[in-house]
Amino acid sequence: MSSTTATTQPILSSNRVRIVVASSVMLTFISWWRAAAIVLNDLGSSAFYAGATAEQAIGKAAPWFILGVMLFSFAVRAVYVESCSMFVRGGVYRIVKEALGGTLAKVGVAALMFDYILTGPISGVSAGQYISGLLNETFLALDAHGLVPRAIHHLFNGPPHVNENFTSVVVAILVTLYFWWENIKGIEESSDKALKVMKITTVMVVILLAWAIFSLLRNPRPLPPWPSPGNLHFTPESLGFISANIPRLFGIFGIMMAFGHSVLAMSGEESLAQVYREIGHPKLKNLKKTALTIAIYSLLFTGLSSMFAVMLVPDEVRARPEAINNVLGVMVMYFTGPQTIKLLFRAFVVVVGFLMLAGAINTAIVGSNGVLNRVSEDGVLTDWFRKPHHKYGTSHRVINMVVGMQLLTILISRGDVYVLGEAYAFGVIWSFVFNSLAMLVLRFKYKGERGWKVPPNITIRGVEIPVGLASVHMVLLTVAIVNLFTKSVATKAGVAFTFAFFILFAFSERVNKRKFANVEKKMKEHFQLLHHETVERETADVRPGNILVTVRDYNTLDQLRWVLSQVDTKGTDVVVLAARLTGPGSAEYDLSMDQIFSDYEQTLFTRAVSIAESFGKTISLVVVPARDVWSAIVQTANSLESSTIVAGLSTKMTAQQQAFNLGRAWEAMPEPKRQVIFQVVKPDQEIETFRLGPHLPDMKSEDVALVHRMWLWATRDKGIDPHALHHCDIVTVALARLAHDMASNPDEILKSLNTNSDPPAPGHPPRQTPGCQ
Repeated sequence: MSSTTATTQPILSSNRVRIVVASSVMLTFISWWRAAAIVLNDLGSSAFYAGATAEQAIGKAAPWFILGVMLFSFAVRAVYVESCSMFVRGGVYRIVKEALGGTLAKVGVAALMFDYILTGPISGVSAGQYISGLLNETFLALDAHGLVPRAIHHLFNGPPHVNENFTSVVVAILVTLYFWWENIKGIEESSDKALKVMKITTVMVVILLAWAIFSLLRNPRPLPPWPSPGNLHFTPESLGFISANIPRLFGIFGIMMAFGHSVLAMSGEESLAQVYREIGHPKLKNLKKTALTIAIYSLLFTGLSSMFAVMLVPDEVRARPEAINNVLGVMVMYFTGPQTIKLLFRAFVVVVGFLMLAGAINTAIVGSNGVLNRVSEDGVLTDWFRKPHHKYGTSHRVINMVVGMQLLTILISRGDVYVLGEAYAFGVIWSFVFNSLAMLVLRFKYKGERGWKVPPNITIRGVEIPVGLASVHMVLLTVAIVNLFTKSVATKAGVAFTFAFFILFAFSERVNKRKFANVEKKMKEHFQLLHHETVERETADVRPGNILVTVRDYNTLDQLRWVLSQVDTKGTDVVVLAARLTGPGSAEYDLSMDQIFSDYEQTLFTRAVSIAESFGKTISLVVVPARDVWSAIVQTANSLESSTIVAGLSTKMTAQQQAFNLGRAWEAMPEPKRQVIFQVVKPDQEIETFRLGPHLPDMKSEDVALVHRMWLWATRDKGIDPHALHHCDIVTVALARLAHDMASNPDEILKSLNTNSDPPAPGHPPRQTPGCQ
């Protein structure tokens, strides 16, 4: 342990314990193409069901409306770009609250929650439909070639098959439960994984579209019917509450109805607002690149695939439910080419579809969790909802509630993608309406600097008229109102859901106001909260070389006890850090203190102070909001000039894994950055020590002997002057040769490194982690 001889920090005039509360959220930053991959994993999944759902509602002219929706999504995306370019951040809830007040903000976030709740079930059920369709097609092909045993053939009275709807329900439930457990454990989907999925998806999309074009060139097919009122064929379900004569009498109304039944093709736009916070510098420029990439990609994938499906697949085939629910897979079977190759490519399409649709399920859980945590931070939901899991530290109650509603929705739907799609569109369109209305109001209410505005804008006598933004809002509002009358199931379910969530928000907010008055008084008696945008050593009033102790669970503070038993706080400051995880979709750049310092943080620091008092020693307390705990720890340690980071053993990873994650965060941190020691305190008081940053490597005695033998060989046998050649020169040459070989033959070098990277035995000196050089 390093120490200093500086004087102790001054005693506060108040007897309250001082806590430094940072308001700026510590984020990790990603490139614009990684951001695009994350959004496309959510938005691109709609290509697998949006076209088919629209066709079931309005007929063969649906692809034109899907294309129209994808073109209109450029304008909707521009609204999100403008909202991100302002200082009002936090998604639909925060923007609507800023512009329209808390009541409409609660209504808006309730509609957004309906969107998220439906995203998981429709994605899971659609994935199940594609899997069951592939299984039945494979069984049919095997049976046609006599590869199915006769006993099984007779058992099914023909080729073996599975029930599509039942299978889709089972698949959706299993995938949802898997991601429920992953989110309970707090394992986030990384941008690396999203980027890999999008690379695979891009290969599939290129082959799919190119093969479809080739097939149409070989066997030309007519385009779908033009999007005129006479070519629209509404079903009783898609007419909803209105008469069948109205679309005929008022053609434009029929067009708006058709557009409304296609609007779910641009679902997932809210992900763009959430991922913006993590896009690297220059943020606005990279955001525009991200938005343009998403727009072009989704236009080509969703728009063209829907068009080609109607052109290639015969009408009588598409009319069958088992075909329309996995239309992209069925379309492959009508390409020009060998049947076996088409079946293999269909399997590839299904695999890619499963990856994207499964990713959308996880995004729905993460997004719901983030939104509800955000409103909880704002006092709209009680702290009961975000109480951390006793083992994993996640907001498990919110996750359980969200997943419970998703599972119930899957069971109620019985695997019907069309019903889910119609209901899903309710949340999609109304979240857009509230967001665009809020941005329109903020044009006149908020006079601050904007990085970008939705064009065109006309200035008349000094007053700017936002023509483009107003037009986008009017289209969205008109479609939303039309949908209220034409989507009976969605209207009933959506209104009931929104009303129920609004009542929950209103009741919880009232309870919170009464409770917070008492909590605030209690905190003022015990703690002195010092607000700073960022944590610096001077603001925390600690000396260089301090020890940073990370805490999370107030029931397991053994690491703090161990540090206090080893360190004299008169010479070395001890800083206790609590990273207030905000969760994806909920974090903003700047949060208020009441959003960061809740009942849980109060209990946590009360326990920490009690432990310090039992040792008769002083500690400094710091709270920082963060999206990623590892980044928060290394950034805080670097700002405070800490010499050592001490943590308890995680319940879900080994000490080596903790060190790896911390080292990776250290590597991602911008310069300048300090070397630091990381220690993990196990329950049995065994300590594992790691080093972050460049340092002398720990060499085995046999390696040192090998360097010496090589020095002897060069100086004794080859006649090099021993005074001119040193042992470090041997190491320098060896490293240069290794770097050359790594560039020319990386696989062989990696194989050798892997062979020699056996984990050290207990008691071995500190191990190298990412961040070691």
